[in-house]
Amino acid sequence: MKTNVNKVELVGFAGMDAEVKEVREGMKVARFSLATRESFKNKNGEWVSTTTWHRIVLWNNNADLAAATVKKGARVSVTGKINKKSYQTEKGDTRHVFEILAQNLTVMA
Repeated sequence: MKTNVNKVELVGFAGMDAEVKEVREGMKVARFSLATRESFKNKNGEWVSTTTWHRIVLWNNNADLAAATVKKGARVSVTGKINKKSYQTEKGDTRHVFEILAQNLTVMA
């Protein structure tokens, strides 16, 4: 039997303070954006940097932790899994959004 793994580890900077909402009685969700940067030399030998933005989602106790510790500009480490959500626009087009469902969160000094 072959095993599949959906695991992500990111270290970057929070693009915003974590926002927390109570979605149902006793259930909380926190969301924030996380920027990761990668630098490499292009074919001309020049250094180029690219930034990728990630949507981070945390539930319940982790949502409370994010609300208390994740502030814009903070260096953050997240482990979790990739989740794909789909929705319909008003025009009937299907859109896909990828999020990181964080299971572990560390705000670094």
